[in-house]
Amino acid sequence: MPIKIAMIGAGSIGFTRRLMHDVLCVPELADTHFAFTDISKENLDMVTTLCRRDIKANKLPAKVMASTNRRRIVADADYVLCMIRQGGLEAFQTDIDIPLQYGIDQCVGDTLCAGGLMYAQRTIPAMLDFCRDIREVAKPDALFLNYSNPMAMNTWACNRHGGVNTIGLCHGVQGAHWQITHCIERYAKRKKLIDAEVKLHRNDVEVVAAGINHQTWFLKADWNGIDFIPRLLEMFEEHPEYAEQEKVRIDVLRRFGYYSTESNGHLSEYLPWYRKRPREIRKWISLDKWINGETGGYLRVCTEGRNWFKTDYPNWLKEDPPVITADQRSEEHGSYIIEALETGRKYRGHFNIQNKGHITNLPPDSCIEVPGEVRKSGIKMMKVGALPLACAATCAASVRVQEMGMEAAVHGDDQLLRQAMLHDPLTAAVCNPEEVWQLTDDLLVAQRQWLPQFKKAATAAKRRLKLHEQNGTRVKRKTDWEGSARLKTKSVDEMAQNIEEARANAAAADKGNMTLEAHLEKLVKTNRKGFGRKRAKAGPDG
Repeated sequence: MPIKIAMIGAGSIGFTRRLMHDVLCVPELADTHFAFTDISKENLDMVTTLCRRDIKANKLPAKVMASTNRRRIVADADYVLCMIRQGGLEAFQTDIDIPLQYGIDQCVGDTLCAGGLMYAQRTIPAMLDFCRDIREVAKPDALFLNYSNPMAMNTWACNRHGGVNTIGLCHGVQGAHWQITHCIERYAKRKKLIDAEVKLHRNDVEVVAAGINHQTWFLKADWNGIDFIPRLLEMFEEHPEYAEQEKVRIDVLRRFGYYSTESNGHLSEYLPWYRKRPREIRKWISLDKWINGETGGYLRVCTEGRNWFKTDYPNWLKEDPPVITADQRSEEHGSYIIEALETGRKYRGHFNIQNKGHITNLPPDSCIEVPGEVRKSGIKMMKVGALPLACAATCAASVRVQEMGMEAAVHGDDQLLRQAMLHDPLTAAVCNPEEVWQLTDDLLVAQRQWLPQFKKAATAAKRRLKLHEQNGTRVKRKTDWEGSARLKTKSVDEMAQNIEEARANAAAADKGNMTLEAHLEKLVKTNRKGFGRKRAKAGPDG
């Protein structure tokens, strides 16, 4: 019987299509039944149209059904994938802009810090609704694969409170693994261990990483019998690109002795040291790519990317459907996990799971990221033991913030949410307790439409804020400050001046970007002559 894969939040044009292609690269899964759902019918219709064209053009027996009725989509599913952004870009904007008024300068704001904590308050109740549907109408042993951030808090909530076996998937380890591989390749060529034309693949370098999502540490990096952990600092410091782009990661590597899996911009907002003084932020980041530390960088590229996708959609329809082949398969874990469970082919990766003694110096049942192997009999996760103490201390501080944030979202406990904000490393480095309390009030009021569990708390917060205004006791905010490194969000017309850059940004805003750039490059070549500013003037509604 064909398997059924349900995708919640399938309105992501690139990511949904990419994951479907990945699955269909596997011959035994060519007849898979895909079921898409999204709260946006417009986005859902665009994705479904493209995916059905792809299946038909490749003469595959797979099928796609789509509906805004989530339970209908989840019913009888073998696997359920989640890739939602609860509250959309409107809520995301407040995650970035309101903390800025209190001096909190975030690059991404979707994992920890004030933005990540609020993202969890919006997302976890929805995730628990999905879990209820999975328990009630999916196959009894259905596996829930979560791609939505904040990864650790969401996955933890589903396993602790949702009653569904949930695995969190992120490609941060793969990205950093490639960086280490590039450094080793340069080292090997300089030492004449390989010829100048040889290119190393990351699979040539054996790694073990462990920690929590976006704060996972490389404990092992071996190539050709050489342990490169002691050499990483020297190799990154001398790398012509990484030395400029990864200053935070390199500084942490210098002081901890271990390299973090996550990007410079991400890591900088999880720690109390690099973004607390506005005048110093530029010292630690670069603006050549948003992920290297730009203020609100991910919000900008997501906004530009969504507008561009809608405008560019007619060109996706005009191009010939891609040929679905194994060499175009992305490095996203999802399809490989499903393939291993269905066919018995082994797959190794780093996944987010509950800590059942896998990392001995992090709290039990917390959500951790460690190596795992998937085979037909199931998923077996590696017991790593103890993290190096500095790595463990950094992760432990974040884990306790995550736990408070997760429980606050589940129970609608605004006091616990404030305490999570108070203990967050970067928020605590910037704000005093009263500022944290009023920041939380501001966020609860601004996001109340997406926070039904905080209805009473948001009403009380609004009343308090009004009283502070009347009494002149309101904490002074930087209402006109846009951050230390913020770039302007481009209009569609401005993006149309450089189509290649616009499509690259759109890829960066999409979770499937690990191979989407190549697809977009093909689009550029196909449509360069026929696509210009005139068509782009249609605007974000297409």
